Amino acid sequence: MLPGPGAHGRFPPLQRVEIEQLACCQPSGLKLQMTHWATRSLARIAVRRGIVPQIAHSTVALILREAELQPHRSRYWKTATLNQAFRQRAARILWCYERAVDLAERDELVICIDEKPNIQALERAAPTQRLRSGQIERREFEYLRHGTVNYLVALLVHSGKMRGWCLAKNDSVHLCRALRQLFYQHRQVKRIHLIWDNGPSHISAYTAQFLRDYQAWVRVLRTPAHASWLDQAELLLRAFADQYLDRGEWVSRAHLVDHLNASWPEYNRLFAHPFNWSWTRHSMHKWMEKLEKHNS
Repeated sequence: MLPGPGAHGRFPPLQRVEIEQLACCQPSGLKLQMTHWATRSLARIAVRRGIVPQIAHSTVALILREAELQPHRSRYWKTATLNQAFRQRAARILWCYERAVDLAERDELVICIDEKPNIQALERAAPTQRLRSGQIERREFEYLRHGTVNYLVALLVHSGKMRGWCLAKNDSVHLCRALRQLFYQHRQVKRIHLIWDNGPSHISAYTAQFLRDYQAWVRVLRTPAHASWLDQAELLLRAFADQYLDRGEWVSRAHLVDHLNASWPEYNRLFAHPFNWSWTRHSMHKWMEKLEKHNS
């Protein structure tokens, strides 16, 4: 008889451990072409390899749940090079975050910049049916494309307020035009601490030449390689997209541009606030020391 749900206790501990070990193996290591495991494939291979005579996939799921194994899930990560250069770059940025309010009181601004390139202006092929009592909103799957928009944002760290620009191209020329507007808007402050990642337009020769004219006033801080998450503007873009881009429809590229230009002032009125950034220089140093001890 095939063991059913809740019957995993009928299998001896050794068989359960072998199923757990199987879930931790790559299928390719067993000369299989599958890229990952599911409970059904694990049950089938466990039988074929003679681990158990028969087992239901629901029983496999129970065994994996007890072992806290989730072969059906995965996630990405970016590997930063954790060396002295990382420590120094990250410390400079974290110093700005820790003192953003104090710096603003001294007429020094901490500003983060990031882009969301190629936002698609999509129009649904049929009108969206709005929600009503007992029925959720329904949207047509097919859509019409009306081009893309590159969106640049600047975040004032001490206040959480933003400024947005729609760029015709995501390149150095259009970036520097927006920077010129940003710098002019804040021309009365004593200094700007500008934080961004290592995007091509940020590190290009054209941008470097443009920034030389401001080098006595603008302090440029780049995040370490593969550590763009240190740029708070990334968080801003996620929050902004959640409120102003998800489930949006636009009948033309110009319609999307108008929407974005009207949206960032509204975001400032309704949602802007400083991000609760808890990762400090102290916590970073402790984390790196722990990793160094672990790897030694």
